[in-house]
Amino acid sequence: MNRTVLDLWVGFFVALGIAALVFLALKVGNLSSARLSETYVLHAKFDNIGGLKVRGPVKSAGVVVGRISEIKLDPTTYEAVVTMSVDGRFQFPKDTFASIYTAGLLGEQYVGLDAGGDEKVLKSGDTIAKTQSAVVLEKMISQFLFSKAADGQDKK
Repeated sequence: MNRTVLDLWVGFFVALGIAALVFLALKVGNLSSARLSETYVLHAKFDNIGGLKVRGPVKSAGVVVGRISEIKLDPTTYEAVVTMSVDGRFQFPKDTFASIYTAGLLGEQYVGLDAGGDEKVLKSGDTIAKTQSAVVLEKMISQFLFSKAADGQDKK
């Protein structure tokens, strides 16, 4: 095999490897997800969002139905306002409940939508009224330790 042909094959496989790395990076970063249909925007206010991030999933019954598009702080109520882009194929009732969950013990956080029974549906720009904030592990541990310390003082 001639040196030029060998260099050409090596260059081809290096380019293929770089393309594979870019593809994997896009998959891991959730940047390659194509929009299959139109989306509409929903808002939800939470006391604490924990480690929720923009581009995180919005799920209903374990199925990804949208993405988090923006997170900001409301300067009047000091609550986190999470803006979600939900796939237009999925219409949720007005009494839908939004909660922040963690995938596994140390996994990424996501917004879970639990559909209610109302016949009226949420429209683009609506705010979900019923929310449950993220469970912060550090806060739970400190409350547990504080209650144990208080129990120990009561017994003396």
